[in-house]
Amino acid sequence: MSETLVKNYYTGYVRKEWRRLIKDAYHRLEFETTLHFLKKHFPKKGLILDAGGGPGRYTVTLASKGYDMTLLDMTPANLEFAKRQIKRSGVEHHVKDVIEGSIVDLSRFADNTFDGVICLGGPLSHVVDRRKRDKAIRELVRVAKPGAPIAVSVMSRLSVLVVELTMFPEEVEMPHYQKLLNTGDYLGNYGFTACHFFLPEEFRASFDDKGVEVVELVGLEGISSSHRKELNRIAKNEKQWKIWQATHVKTCTHPAVVGTSEHMLLVARKQ
Repeated sequence: MSETLVKNYYTGYVRKEWRRLIKDAYHRLEFETTLHFLKKHFPKKGLILDAGGGPGRYTVTLASKGYDMTLLDMTPANLEFAKRQIKRSGVEHHVKDVIEGSIVDLSRFADNTFDGVICLGGPLSHVVDRRKRDKAIRELVRVAKPGAPIAVSVMSRLSVLVVELTMFPEEVEMPHYQKLLNTGDYLGNYGFTACHFFLPEEFRASFDDKGVEVVELVGLEGISSSHRKELNRIAKNEKQWKIWQATHVKTCTHPAVVGTSEHMLLVARKQ
C-alpha cells in the first residue's frame, strides 16, 4: 500500500524533484554537502549504483564527473524523465543502465557488483515497513564490492517535528502526529506521501550486523536546518556565504546537529 502511495506521489512530482536540489541555496546545501562527502569517501572512478535515484540528479552529476552509473527507481515517470536528462547532458556513455525496480529487491544484480552504492534523498525513508527497510539495507550492502562505500540519506524525525511546530501547528492535535512522534511513521494524506522519519541513533543502528563499518554520519542541512529564508539571504553575500559554508562543513557531523537536520547522510564501508 505505501509503495503505491509513494509511486503515485512521485509520478506527479518528477519535475519538482529534479529541481529540488538546486532551486535555491538552502536546497543546494543538501546537494553540495552530499557531493562533498561522496568525494571524500568514494573512489575517483568506478561503477556506481544510484538506488532509488528518482529523476536522476545524482546519476547525471556523477556521470559528468566520469563515474559509470546504473540508475534504479520504482517510478516509471522518474525514469523516463531521467533518460531525457541523461541524453540532454551528453552523459549516455557513462550511464550503463536505467532500470525500474525497488531498493527492497536488487536481485537482478549479483553480489559484489558495484564500486560504490548511493541511496540519496530519502528512498529508504519511503520504506515504511521496518522489515522491508532492513532487507533494503542488506541488499544495498550485498551488491557493493568488499571495501566499497555505501551512502544513504534519510529524513529526520526531530526535524519534521520542528516543521510541525513552525509550519503546521494545527496538526499537533491530529491523530497522525502522535504516531509520527512515537514511531516516526507517517502514512500520508496530509500533504506528503508515506514516510518513516528516523532518529539518528536508529539510523545508525539499522546498519548494525549488516557487514559494514559506519564511517560518517552527517546532517546535510546542518545548523541551517529550518532556516531557509536566513540561509538564502546570507548566500547573497559572497564573503558571508563562504564563511557560512566553512562553518557548515565544520559542524555538520556534530551529533547534536545530525539529528535535527532535515536530511541525515550515513556513509558506510562494506567489510
